[in-house]
This record gives sequence, structure tokens and C-alpha cells, in this order.
Amino acid sequence: MARVDGAKLAIIAGTGVLPGLLAKSLEGGYLLAELEGFPAAVPGAEPLRFRIERLVPFLDHLVDCGITRVVFAGAIRRPRIEPELFDPRTAQLVPRLLGAMQAGDDAALRAVIAIFEEWDLEVVGADAIAPALVPEAGVLCGSPSEADAADAAQAARIVAGLGVLDLGQGAVVAQGLCLAAETLPGTDAMLDFAALHQGLKPNPKGARGVFYKAPKPEQDRRIDLPVIGPETVTRAAAAGLAGIAWEAGGVMLLDRAAVVAAAEAAGLFLWSRA
Repeated sequence: MARVDGAKLAIIAGTGVLPGLLAKSLEGGYLLAELEGFPAAVPGAEPLRFRIERLVPFLDHLVDCGITRVVFAGAIRRPRIEPELFDPRTAQLVPRLLGAMQAGDDAALRAVIAIFEEWDLEVVGADAIAPALVPEAGVLCGSPSEADAADAAQAARIVAGLGVLDLGQGAVVAQGLCLAAETLPGTDAMLDFAALHQGLKPNPKGARGVFYKAPKPEQDRRIDLPVIGPETVTRAAAAGLAGIAWEAGGVMLLDRAAVVAAAEAAGLFLWSRA
């Protein structure tokens, strides 16, 4: 189990590089836990694995280990539930969790946070552990044009509308038209869709388009804060876009140097938009 003696923080890890980045930034030790089926990419770590069907024993174990704070990091999909594996106490949470899951991702995440807090576990955001991952307002590379700025503004309005419906955190807009919006399949699927349909832009020689990302308007930012990594840049370039913009203070860059280098190589701008 990845833990330093005296650790008070647990990383509840999903897939991707974020759990490893947080682990590197922690000096006082941590306990690493992962949901079974979603391995954490933390080199050399042996995580504590748990299942949703045994959530209450897992929470009890965290408290017994002296954990007082938890941070959620990394991607997970909705796990497959096996009813026969529920312990009696966790089974009592099922109606509450299922109701929240049917209401949407944001409602489900709020329900998870509330349950952890009932065990006196403080939920903190990944940006609170590694604030350097969140860029301040400004252009990191490239130079967005007036047309790009207009497309980014339109995309921001669309993402705000999607967020109210608890649908997604991103949209692609070119020449004022929405080419793609993020839904359950996620950002990569949205950008792949935009790449397939980039020929729909009214003016082939006009603005190439912008991918914009932001948290949902009412989401709890301690969990599921949007992220952008080098792969995002690669897919945005494949979609023929001019750049990537996001809400300043609301998005984490995974490996900023690599993201900027990839954007510069592809001729894309990166804009942390206030």
C-alpha cells in the first residue's frame, strides 16, 4: 500500500497521469487508493484497491488509518455493479447512489462527496494539492485572432448551457457554428468527431475553429475539474483547429511544458481566458 507513515491524505485515484502528478507534489505522505478496474498510473506504488459494493468498509478503513482528507484524481467510468457483493451497510446507500447517478454525473459526484464527508473525511480539490497545474489568465503560446476570440466566446456560452443540463465541459466552434459538443463519450470522442466533420465550416479559408473547455457552472470544483494534456493538443490539431481556450482558473494542464511544446509544434494557440 502506497503510504508514508503519518499520512493524513488519501488519493482516490483513477486512470491517467494526474494521480502520479499529485503524488510527486506531496511531501508529507499519502495513501493511494484505486477503484478496482481503473488502475492508477503511479510508478512503484501498490495501491489499496476497493469496490463500490464495499464502500462502507473502505471508508471505515481510511478512518482507521488516520486519514482526514481525500482528493479525487484521474478518470473513471461508471463501474459495473455486482449486487451479490454488497455488504449490508453499503447496500443501504444503493438507493441514494442510484438516484444521484440517474440525475447526471454532477449529481453523482456530489453524492459521493457527501458520503465521504459523513465519515468526517474532508474532500479537497486536486488544484489545492498542486496549484501549479492551473494556469493563470493569459495566452500561453500562439496568438488568437479576433475571429478566434469570437469563436471562443460562442463556445463558452455553449459550454455554460451544456453544464446547466449536466452534459459536458467542452465544445468546438468554428466561424460561429458549433461543430461538436462534449457528452458522455468525453473530450477525445468530441475532438475526433470534429475532425471527421471539419469540412462543414462554411468558409474553407475562414477561421479554423476553437476548442473551449470549462467546468460546469454549478459543479463542485473539488472533483472532476477539467484537464488538458498533450493528447488533447494532438486531437485538436487533427481536427484542424486554430487553438484551445479554457476558463482561467477552471482547468488543469497536465504537464504544462509538454502541452505548450505540442501546441507550438502544431501551430495552435493556448489561451487561459478570463
